[in-house]
Amino acid sequence: MVGVEPKTVERWLSNPDRAPRESTQEEADRALGVDPVTLWPKSVRSHVKTGHDREIVAAYPFRSAAPTSLWASLIDGASQTLTFAGYTNYFLWQQHPRLGTRLAAKAKHGTRVRFLVGDPESEVTTKREEVEGVPLTVSTRIRITLDALAKMGRHEGVEARFSDQHIALSVFMFDDQMLVTPHIASLLGDESPTFHIRRLEDDGLYDRFAGHVTSLWEDGRPVEA
Repeated sequence: MVGVEPKTVERWLSNPDRAPRESTQEEADRALGVDPVTLWPKSVRSHVKTGHDREIVAAYPFRSAAPTSLWASLIDGASQTLTFAGYTNYFLWQQHPRLGTRLAAKAKHGTRVRFLVGDPESEVTTKREEVEGVPLTVSTRIRITLDALAKMGRHEGVEARFSDQHIALSVFMFDDQMLVTPHIASLLGDESPTFHIRRLEDDGLYDRFAGHVTSLWEDGRPVEA
């Protein structure tokens, strides 16, 4: 019906990344009576020239559902800036072996590494501990991050600051990509949704979240050695 060989169609079916040229897509859409995004979701997204949602690479219902390999590849692949703006950043040290050594090596080669953490002594932290009600408290998780940073020693390009204003939103930036977790009510970070975002336009999703982090960083209080 669309003028292609059956083997060509088999290749479309066996490889979701493969799609025919646009005119053939349109003919197949008409023949089957379906919307193009149903048949060629990746192809359609890659050709959309408007719409801010094209910056969303993937969405996960839980942060824990985002593969550890994804985090590792983003951390290892960044060469300019790495920003960890989670309130505790505790999970990073548990999931990524020798993270401190890896970050120190990156800083040595010119990567800017920043940690924005909550103040373990603040009222915001205390209230959050009451909400969560778990044995491994927020302040303890923050201190684990501070201890890990202290064990890294002093490295030019590695900085840490306190902020209480990102208690409900974690943003992790890796050059032109980021992972964003909006925290839901009393749920822990691992139980909240996470979005993988790639910068594709000015003042898009990436830039909005990046601007948020920049503002918090500028207002943050330096973490003393």
